[in-house]
Amino acid sequence: MEKAETLQEFYKRKFAEVPGTFTAEIGHFNLFRLEPFIEGRPTNIPYHRRDFYKIMLVKGQSEVHFADRTVAIKKQGLSFSNPQIPYKWEHLDKIREGVYCIFNQQLFHQYGQLTQYEVFQPNGKHIFELSDEQVEIVSDIFNRIEKEFNTDYKYKYDIIRNHISELIHFGMRLQPPIEQEKQAPNASQRISALFIELLERQFPIDDQHPSIQLRTASGYADQLNVHVNHLNRSVKDTLQKTTTQVIAERLVQEAKILLRHSKWGVAEIAYALGFTEPTHFNNFFKKHTGASPTGFRNV
Repeated sequence: MEKAETLQEFYKRKFAEVPGTFTAEIGHFNLFRLEPFIEGRPTNIPYHRRDFYKIMLVKGQSEVHFADRTVAIKKQGLSFSNPQIPYKWEHLDKIREGVYCIFNQQLFHQYGQLTQYEVFQPNGKHIFELSDEQVEIVSDIFNRIEKEFNTDYKYKYDIIRNHISELIHFGMRLQPPIEQEKQAPNASQRISALFIELLERQFPIDDQHPSIQLRTASGYADQLNVHVNHLNRSVKDTLQKTTTQVIAERLVQEAKILLRHSKWGVAEIAYALGFTEPTHFNNFFKKHTGASPTGFRNV
């Protein structure tokens, strides 16, 4: 599997040099205005995993391509990108504008895990179409971030973190109300959250993390020190799916990524995803997608 694009590689790709703003103490943050369209310059952001987070406000028609789906922005949108999900961004309009910020988890060290928020979770919603009024609100937050970023204030990154959190919560509020209601904290919610966190630790599959260790509901229950029936009830109550369904959906998602964007053979992918035989993987993949792994890869 192709390695995730690092911050340093991002800067080399965009600007041919790496700025001297990387610090272990505070992590990394930067903000950019979307470049205007120039004839002959590529309008696509290449398909990659990235090892950093990105929040972007974009005006103009776009399409965002994931391994298993495409999301269209008709007029203007807000997007949240995370290190776990590779994507490709395609700008369709020649007249466009926007702003985005990039940062790493280290910026939020001791301030919590970014993956606790649905907009940064693999199964969460990451792209939102915005009204003109919503664009004004988001633009104002980005303007405040930019203004603070350009100051010499010693504690400016504390303020920037707050503004980033404001963007995250703005996006979370765009979730349908019924989804918000399901997120009331309780024992089942906490167990499900721990399960999802443990599930996501198995991914992404790449050269540094070549295979998953847990594939079954009982395996996750053992790791969480709960009875498998208790785990199953908690997941069903909060996600309206069985534990096995959630695991299978995540395996299919990763399988699609590997089939489309890695050079690994089907057998290698099968073993990486915990299948003892390629035939079992073939049957699993066809059951959940209607296509064989080879057929999906060749489309």
